[in-house]
Order: sequence, then structure tokens, then C-alpha cells
Amino acid sequence: MEKLLEEDIKGHIGTQKYKCTITWRKGTFYMDEPPSIEGQDLGPDPFTALLASLASCTLSTLRMYIDRKGWDIPEINISLNLTQETDSELTTTISRTISFSTFIDEDIKKRLLVIAEKCPISKILKNKILINTTL
Repeated sequence: MEKLLEEDIKGHIGTQKYKCTITWRKGTFYMDEPPSIEGQDLGPDPFTALLASLASCTLSTLRMYIDRKGWDIPEINISLNLTQETDSELTTTISRTISFSTFIDEDIKKRLLVIAEKCPISKILKNKILINTTL
């Protein structure tokens, strides 16, 4: 099976509580937790990073489609959050709201909603995910 990323994402944590260093192709960034749980807020927490991935994928997918269609839509905005409920199993609901800086015809809005659902990260999150962990 072919990997989606050219290079593995790598992470490291030392003794500083919750501060993780994440390395990707040509860069490094920190992830951390908020002060409310003893982090220093030096970077996004894991939930924020997950939603940021969905946000950027959605925005990029919409931009590519809008540009291909030649529509005059200069700005796309997105807002995301999530909730979790536990009944017999954990259910996570992601709320994603997309808005535009200009008036958009209802037919175009409906089409863009369909396109947003087709972004690769949406597809990953809505389908079966297996995590194979080794030591």
C-alpha cells in the first residue's frame, strides 16, 4: 500500500510537560496543551490540530474548485469545533461552518457544500480508520 506522505511525520517529547516537537518534510512546530491542564499553550493541542487539518483541507478543496469554475469568490471562511458524547460508545461530532465574504447564489452554495464533503480529510474522518501501533 502506498503512503500518502512523502516522509513520515515525527514527534518527540522530553521532560517539559506536554510540549511535543513535531517534524514534517522541511519544518518543525510545537504542540502543547492549554494552561488549564498544566500545558504552556506553545502550540495547538491535538484536537485543534485535527480540526485545523480539516479546516485547511476544506478551504483548499473549495478554492481549487472555485478557481476551476472561474467564480468570483475572493474569500472563504471556516469555523470548526467538536463535541463528544458517550453512550454505549464514544460519538464525536464535528461542526463545520463555511461562509463567504460576498453574496453567493443558493445553487452555488449547494454545490460548494457537496465539494466541501469531498475534501480528502473529510473522507478520512468519515470512513474506517485503522491505527497500527508498534513499539
